[in-house]
Amino acid sequence: VQLQASGGGLVQAGGSLRLSCAASGSIFSINDMVWYRQAPGKQRELVAAITIVGSANYADSVKGRFTISRDSAKSTVYLQMNSLKPEDTAVYYCNADLWVVGTGKMNYWGKGTQVTVSS
Repeated sequence: VQLQASGGGLVQAGGSLRLSCAASGSIFSINDMVWYRQAPGKQRELVAAITIVGSANYADSVKGRFTISRDSAKSTVYLQMNSLKPEDTAVYYCNADLWVVGTGKMNYWGKGTQVTVSS
């Protein structure tokens, strides 16, 4: 069982990126799915979260620019990032509570994906 994040890269300010995070393994359900980020020298912070029924919430710093969504059939959460700013530069991590066959609910972190926004 794992979460695999992808989609990071280098983009100019004002540009867009779309991050994906797919859960794989013996999973029969996924609760909240969350994106965090951690910039150099800073604490990890919540960026956006989406519940199992699709309700989303965002950090104030990304409201109106980022959109979180999920595809339950693909066990995947997305983060569409528009109007990127240099201060969005960070390693982005996905996190989710996964219901694992034979184990129950467990919290997983994906490996981070680097997002770099140049000015």
